[in-house]
Amino acid sequence: MLRERPHVLIVGAGIGGLSTALSLHAAGVTDRVQLVDASRRLRPLGAGINLQPHAVRELTELGLGDRLAAVSAEPQSLLFTDRHGNRIVAHPRGRHAGYAWPQVSVHRGDLQGVLLEAVHERLGPTAVRTGLALEDYEERADGVTARLRERTADGDRAGAEVRLDADVLVGADGLYSAVRRHLHPGEGPPRWNGIRMWRGVTAAPAPLDGRTMVVAGSYQPARIVVYPLGRGRVNWVAEARAARPAALSDADWSHEGRLADVLPYYQDWRLDLDGIDVPGLLRGASRILEYPMVDRDPLDCWGRGPATLLGDAAHPMLPVGSNGGSQAVVDARVLARELARRPDDPRAGLRAYETARRAPANAIASACRDMALDRLLDTVAERAPEGFDRIAEVLTEAELRVLRDTMRRTTDQDVSELNSRPSWSVRPG
Repeated sequence: MLRERPHVLIVGAGIGGLSTALSLHAAGVTDRVQLVDASRRLRPLGAGINLQPHAVRELTELGLGDRLAAVSAEPQSLLFTDRHGNRIVAHPRGRHAGYAWPQVSVHRGDLQGVLLEAVHERLGPTAVRTGLALEDYEERADGVTARLRERTADGDRAGAEVRLDADVLVGADGLYSAVRRHLHPGEGPPRWNGIRMWRGVTAAPAPLDGRTMVVAGSYQPARIVVYPLGRGRVNWVAEARAARPAALSDADWSHEGRLADVLPYYQDWRLDLDGIDVPGLLRGASRILEYPMVDRDPLDCWGRGPATLLGDAAHPMLPVGSNGGSQAVVDARVLARELARRPDDPRAGLRAYETARRAPANAIASACRDMALDRLLDTVAERAPEGFDRIAEVLTEAELRVLRDTMRRTTDQDVSELNSRPSWSVRPG
């Protein structure tokens, strides 16, 4: 049995976990940070993800702005249309909305690669240990003892037991977090909202002007999200209302989807938008991933004692606001700041982090459930099923304001507040 003692043990080496390790290093909290991940090898899984300006600011202050820009695209506008491509409303994005930082669209695997490379450079090649699945942990007066199991080559958990002692345990292990299960036993499966999602990346020229995200259609019965990722790739997310989801007990972003399941919703679509051939994009993807649109009920506390939660483990949210990954990055930076402020009392630092982050994150998660935007897109489909010439003939100005307000509640942060807020960076020492 192996026993070691990192100061901070992070469970999960995804966006949230890697950002936490980099944030702790930058703040000088500790040089003893250990990340563990159940995967035997960290592979570039998933498809596209959008990082909002509030997250890009934090990654830029961690010295990753240029690396992120090299693997991403920068959207200038988010355009909503009906299923025929008729314009409903457009929202400026990132710097084009007045932020000092851009919004970026990036492949999840590329983002994880940028973060992992930086962790290896700054914390060392052994900072991330793979093939270790957390089974349980025990709280102690001076910290925590985590009990993990090595994953064998065939993927089961029959390997050797490993015990790691730490002062702080951070659960950044996603929707099915083992740390959350320990802190909140009996919670049950995630909550499904009735939408099935298929994701893919297709080698194709960027549509329209190359800097526009498009959301076309509604859940009567389906809609699609399309945006460029840069380097000749287009990301798409197909979303359709369904009678039943894939199994909620094991849904993950690596679940293989089938073209035969998603194409029937879109095979007759002909968007009047330059460069967007919806059936062609679906057929052109080398791989399709399927996922039910799920979240969990907000928690009234994230942790206790020496343990806390972060990212999807703390506040999984429906991906309607393109904000889940961004919130994980923000979590990481605030956690490092609060621990740095209390070097002799990490438990107080954890509680201060939760106080700062829990209410804002829960508010976004709740706003994503409200679905006001989706109801209005459904209204457009009901009132003008064959299309329209001017959206003012279909929606009132008050209804269009709801669309703009929804973006503010689920996605955007106040421009002046973000641009003027002092940096969260903590000078080591």
